[in-house]
Amino acid sequence: MAAPQIYISFPGTAREALGFYAETFGGELSLHTYQDFSRHDGPPAAIAHGTLDGPVALAGADAAAGEATVRCEGLMLSLLGTAEPAVLHDWFARLSVGGSVVDPLARRPWGASDGHVVDRNGLHWLIGYEPDA
Repeated sequence: MAAPQIYISFPGTAREALGFYAETFGGELSLHTYQDFSRHDGPPAAIAHGTLDGPVALAGADAAAGEATVRCEGLMLSLLGTAEPAVLHDWFARLSVGGSVVDPLARRPWGASDGHVVDRNGLHWLIGYEPDA
């Protein structure tokens, strides 16, 4: 069964934002402009559709005129146990640049490690892992 795909409507920053996620997580980035899709509801050079395929998969676009853009409230993107601890710490540090650490990635009283960060694009991430067995 396929998992839901995260699709983000950016306020004219899709190229930079999706590039940031490609640099952070790795993977293959594909970007298509409004002009590529013969769309006229946004600037020709704006991103009409972009995808990041890799360890973390994301998709998004620059919002067309009148469309709402990303705003995270009551939502976190969870990367719990999705990579080795060293990789998760690296991702947390990269997402923190220009963003805001809500709760540092650290060991918790119950033994697991986790933390929260809101990145510079406004996405709220929960990153962590269980201790080695």
